[in-house]
Amino acid sequence: MTVTAPSTPEAKEPLVVSTFAEAKEVYRAKDLRQALYDEGEVVMGDVLVNLHGAEHRARRRAENKMFRREVFERYERELFPQVIERTLAPYVEAGRVDLVKLGHELLLNLAALTAGVDRPKGTAEETHHLYSYMMLFIEGATLAHSTGDKDEQRKCIYAGLLDWDRDFLAPSVERRRALLERKAAGEDVELPRDVLTTLLENWDELELTHEVLRREIAFFLLAGAHTTATAFVRSIDHILSWVEKHPEDLEVIRTDQLFVQRCIHETVRLNPSSPIGKRRALAPVSLSSGEVNEGDFVILDLQNINRDPEVFGEDAAEFNPRRPLPPGVAPFGLSFGGGMHVCIGQDLAAGVVPRADFDADNHLFGLLTGSIQAVLTAGVRRDPENPPERDKNTLRPYWGSYPVLLGDAAPDESA
Repeated sequence: MTVTAPSTPEAKEPLVVSTFAEAKEVYRAKDLRQALYDEGEVVMGDVLVNLHGAEHRARRRAENKMFRREVFERYERELFPQVIERTLAPYVEAGRVDLVKLGHELLLNLAALTAGVDRPKGTAEETHHLYSYMMLFIEGATLAHSTGDKDEQRKCIYAGLLDWDRDFLAPSVERRRALLERKAAGEDVELPRDVLTTLLENWDELELTHEVLRREIAFFLLAGAHTTATAFVRSIDHILSWVEKHPEDLEVIRTDQLFVQRCIHETVRLNPSSPIGKRRALAPVSLSSGEVNEGDFVILDLQNINRDPEVFGEDAAEFNPRRPLPPGVAPFGLSFGGGMHVCIGQDLAAGVVPRADFDADNHLFGLLTGSIQAVLTAGVRRDPENPPERDKNTLRPYWGSYPVLLGDAAPDESA
């Protein structure tokens, strides 16, 4: 694997960066390498987010061919609305659902499409089987924050990767290679628009191995499903609290996609998928916040960076989807990263930041917006008898369960 631990011990405590301006400086520094996932190499070794320099540029250039606006439009306007309706329907009929489960189920369907993981049977059992693998990959990626036995977890995760390869990845690769061979022979075939197909098309150029491919597709599966699913739950939580204080906005959240998108961006600002970023110096780096020696670590305190009152105002720690922003500052802060490692799926998940010439008919609102608005329209509200609970298996601030009711409220139902 390309990512390795530093050969010498740390010379000093990591430099902690907690202001917006300092963070942007860190993201621009070419000699500061991604280090957040070093403990999770079993899944994250050599995946896009962990590559650096020329390797990163080559992989990113290839995968950018899939992450294009016309592909996003097809997902947002044609493919995913059907997924939302099909996934949500049984829970609307039941009148209740756990948002954590629903979020992962919804976004797993998206992630499988974009990553290129086929589910030929199309059964609920098959989806649940894939879901169990995805949760194992999430455990691997966030191993640094685990409260369990990490060595045992690594063994289980690696075994799970091999089983997932056999059950899902290998058949998906075989189908795409057959399509590519037919296209090379001159047949008029339509190729899937996904990461797996893109990597197979650029196999020789990228000098990939099957082991790297396995981790890369597992990474896109977990990133597309898990990080977006956590934003899904957090956004609905914030929106429910906002409507309690601003009941006049109840109809707005059910009908105005742009306002819902703004709520999502504000949620992502306050709650980045990881509360910190981490970089390791490949050479001495001089930052305005201090000197960094080779092998030293820099910690980006994203929770505080995104709540910098110099940028977001005196109420920066509060949820306010109507917050005015200074020019050049994204409404989601630096939660999607910056510089060479800005999130490749940012626009697909959260949509494009609207400009002054905003046109609703041509705007990309993001798949989160469509998912959340569907749940809001279904009459989502907290379950007074089953309060949400935090996930006790990780140090990350995730919801472990978030039961809600759907449909019209009963006359005697608690507010």
